[in-house]
Amino acid sequence: MKRLVQKYGGTSLSSIDRIKNVANRVGKWRETVPEIVVVVSAMAGETNRLLELAYSLSDNPDKKALDQVIASGEQVSAGLLTVALSDLGYEAVSYCGWQIKIITDENHGKARILEIQNTRLEGDLGDGKIVVVTGFQGVTENFLSITTLGRGGSDTSAVALAASLGADECLIYTDVDGVYTTDPRIEPDARRLNEITFEEMLEMSSLGSKVLQIRSVEFGGKYKVRTRVLSSLKNPKLSIQDELSCSTLITQEEDRNMEEALISGIACNRDEAKITIPGVPDTPGIAHKILGPIAEANIDVDMIIQNAGVDGLTDFSFTVPRSELKRAIERLESRVIKEIGAKTLHADQYICKVSVIGIGMRSSVGVASKMFEVLSNEGINIKMISTSEIKISVVLEDKYMELAVRTLHAAFGLKQS
Repeated sequence: MKRLVQKYGGTSLSSIDRIKNVANRVGKWRETVPEIVVVVSAMAGETNRLLELAYSLSDNPDKKALDQVIASGEQVSAGLLTVALSDLGYEAVSYCGWQIKIITDENHGKARILEIQNTRLEGDLGDGKIVVVTGFQGVTENFLSITTLGRGGSDTSAVALAASLGADECLIYTDVDGVYTTDPRIEPDARRLNEITFEEMLEMSSLGSKVLQIRSVEFGGKYKVRTRVLSSLKNPKLSIQDELSCSTLITQEEDRNMEEALISGIACNRDEAKITIPGVPDTPGIAHKILGPIAEANIDVDMIIQNAGVDGLTDFSFTVPRSELKRAIERLESRVIKEIGAKTLHADQYICKVSVIGIGMRSSVGVASKMFEVLSNEGINIKMISTSEIKISVVLEDKYMELAVRTLHAAFGLKQS
């Protein structure tokens, strides 16, 4: 490999000792890879600390000012890592997002990358320097305002830089050594995957896996950036080959070296709440009347079910993030219920979503039947169902989440051999 982008999260940089470990690990890679860009998050807990300061002054801080405040966490990490690398004898330089012109839209707090002007980076890499870049941030097109990319945005920064620079791989260092068949905290026999496709990883990220930010997976898949998840908590003196052997490569479906497994993983998420509006008129446009105001409030809607109409009426159910349930109810009660002629709504915040994911489902039948049979045998009732080509998701009572994950994980043969 000639060129790499490495990303280190907040846990990897949470103390001076860990920053030194990161510097040693970067140095180890630099001995065999001539061009390295390192993207850093803020030290663990720093972004929360900065947010608390801002919200102690205002319940609704100015978004531009808030971005300026919380972007400073990554700047500290970048500077400290550059100091550590220089102390080891490497020529290193650090930049903020606005200095290398990671250009974004003006949606402060959730900005999207539009362009990266990497002329400065190319020059430094050509001069043999290790380049350290702040993750999570960019600058508006007029270069007047710092923007941030949302929580986990350093992953997106790293993959976007890897795409822009044509890097051989993007290494995402976290506190886990790869992507597992399910959450090891729920199922101790969860198995680390050697490879997974971007499509599968996208589903897992959107359905509850916290390993990578979903937008970074979208970026990687769109621009075909080979992305690898590794642990930064392992001994930095481990050989490069040993590090690579304990990781998960995220790649294109056609690049997989192994025979496709039927199911690659089980994802779960408790951040779910269900809203049901009974007695809704079964007429064209009713879904828009209900969900339009929800969308205007920037509340994400996930699963949607509209029952077959009876006597001109139907029941309409959908799920939202549990943290947004109160706002969604207020929106519906103030703007929707009376307008559509419904009498009431029912909310259930004690639910969860469990999903089985695998590209092998495209060419196999019986996955849904097996999933439903396994849950039925455990006495678990299904409240909602959603499917795609490579995933089946069900909504359950949240008290059954761990049991559902463990039994499905075993039923589909995902345990460690």
